[in-house]
Amino acid sequence: MSEYWIGIDTGGTFTDLVLADPASGHWHYHKVPTRTADPAQGILDGIGEIIELAAVQPADVGFLVLGTTLATNAVLEGKWARTALMATSGFGDVLALARQRRPHYFNLDVRKPVPPVAADCCAEVVERLDADGEVVRALDETSVLAAIDQLKSTGAAAVAVCFLHAYQNPQHEARVRELIHAQWPDVHVCLSSDVLPEYREYERFVTTVVNASLVPIMDAYLARFEAGVEDIGVSSAAHVMQSNGGAATTATVRERPINTFFSGPAGGAMGAVALGEETGVRNLITFDMGGTSTDVCLIRDGRPAMKNERDMGGFPVQTRTIDIHTIGAGGGSIAWIDAGGMLKVGPQSAGAYPGPAAYGRGGELPTVTDANVILGRLSPASLLGGRMDMYPERAFDAVESVVAGSIRKSVEDSAIGILEIANAHMTGAVRVISVEQGEDPRDYTLVAFGGAGPLHAADVALMAGMRYVIVPSRPGVFSAQGLLQSDRRADFSLTRMTAANETSLPVLNAGLVELQRRGDAWLHAEKIDDVTTDVRYEWQIDLRYEGQNSVLIVDLPDASLNAGKIRQAIDEYHERHKALYGYDLPKQAVEVVNLRLTIVAVHGRIGVASTTATDAIEGKPQSPATRRVWFVSTGFIETPVIARDQLAPGVVFQGPAIVEQMDTTTVIPPGSSVRVDAGRHLHIDLHPNS
Repeated sequence: MSEYWIGIDTGGTFTDLVLADPASGHWHYHKVPTRTADPAQGILDGIGEIIELAAVQPADVGFLVLGTTLATNAVLEGKWARTALMATSGFGDVLALARQRRPHYFNLDVRKPVPPVAADCCAEVVERLDADGEVVRALDETSVLAAIDQLKSTGAAAVAVCFLHAYQNPQHEARVRELIHAQWPDVHVCLSSDVLPEYREYERFVTTVVNASLVPIMDAYLARFEAGVEDIGVSSAAHVMQSNGGAATTATVRERPINTFFSGPAGGAMGAVALGEETGVRNLITFDMGGTSTDVCLIRDGRPAMKNERDMGGFPVQTRTIDIHTIGAGGGSIAWIDAGGMLKVGPQSAGAYPGPAAYGRGGELPTVTDANVILGRLSPASLLGGRMDMYPERAFDAVESVVAGSIRKSVEDSAIGILEIANAHMTGAVRVISVEQGEDPRDYTLVAFGGAGPLHAADVALMAGMRYVIVPSRPGVFSAQGLLQSDRRADFSLTRMTAANETSLPVLNAGLVELQRRGDAWLHAEKIDDVTTDVRYEWQIDLRYEGQNSVLIVDLPDASLNAGKIRQAIDEYHERHKALYGYDLPKQAVEVVNLRLTIVAVHGRIGVASTTATDAIEGKPQSPATRRVWFVSTGFIETPVIARDQLAPGVVFQGPAIVEQMDTTTVIPPGSSVRVDAGRHLHIDLHPNS
């Protein structure tokens, strides 16, 4: 019996689904509008539809993974659960004090973000640990019980327990959890020593509180999702994509919803990693443009850049994530005129409903999609393989009424302005993750996907100085495909602030043993057998010069440190510091800050589908139709319109061209050369004669 895999990527406008047969390498694709009012039901409907379209039995589905934006949207919109905080006596104001910095130094009108914990939802208890984790004042359980009674009256659905220096010694927090469960069994409890056992009080507090505020929301959402999947007849455990590029079971994600902030975009990044392995192109910049936003990520030598802290709604949430930069620019981004009469695009979006004016769902505001329709880049007749009618006259009316009249330009010139502003925004995002990180974008290839990515990729690449673009065979559902190319993964860390020398070896090795224990517990909870599954352990150490504030992460060979390995780590730290900052301090003492462990349980890869092209003769697409299309270098010209399924492996052709398929449209500018590889991916050379 074959076991099929299903990946679901929920975006702001569309939900993408893929069903793959790992044995044959065949894929099935489906795309449905996102139900913003009831996302879980929309996903379940899509699962049922793709199973029916693929003509498989639900019981034969062996792996199902979901990419979700629920946690991200809840934080950005402030729609979290009512949350309480229990803190060490005297430290209940840590969240309010924060870092005592304005969000923007030169803008006095920007308000600080409001944390999930209201003033009346904070309770302090008597206890105290010192910086080494030694008990200074024993936990007063009477004060804990009083705090529980106080917080019960607030109606909180979750409680975050954050004690001073609990990262060194979790015993007080663990005891408080026992008391809360006994006195208040229906509330969700998050301990800072579990969520983020690292130093820095504010970051640990805010990370734990944000996580706690999301647990009730994600718990209810995933419970409904799991029940719906079972009702469909899928018996295998459902998984959720995490921000670190790995999947985990819903049970794990319910406890750590902060690990899903970049769930869907992470699928796209991992899909690009797999694409790089397949094509041999190891240095990539991903360009994922959807209906609401655009996500970009730098992949160097086959590995995506990673971060340990992300700003979410103004909060410095510390969790291991792929370094994905997101801006509010997508096909649904609304064009508008500001008070000074200037044309602006985004970040407001028309979403899936009512959507762009050209969709005919009641939208009356002009969007980037409407501009593409007016400029001939999008089909004026239909999208999604003919399943979605287009109304170009409504796009024309929207741009004319909102933009053209205000800036005294023609509708076509106004559409050009909308397009160029959107492209400038997205080029800026590419520079953030490349130039601003010391990387030259000219050394990278742009991988374009998402429903709108291939529409804009060539223009963005040219503006960024890049020469090459790859458009995957199924760019509109590429992130959903990437979900199925991802391994199971978990990241663990703990603080061990000590000198980087031989005298600290007992402390450091004890910390590594503790990380190993936590990793083994995760493998057991995920039901991963490390005997039959390829499980990889990756060890790291955070080092800094004594007196510095920031750290650099250095790889360790294994989980056992000795004098030689410490010396090797210090030498590597000096080298990396000099490479990044232009200098090193070889005579300066180095100290350890954190120890880290990443566990990767390899899930396997799916081969390229063996499909046969239709109507492809002698390496050229047959008798393409044409339409009038606008390009930066030429203005409007008659342009061949080619069906993607006509492009067999080995086909080479020149731009200009429009390549259409069910899930996206690719714009190929004049002067470009296109090659179709064995996997039916388009390789675009923007300067073939240089």
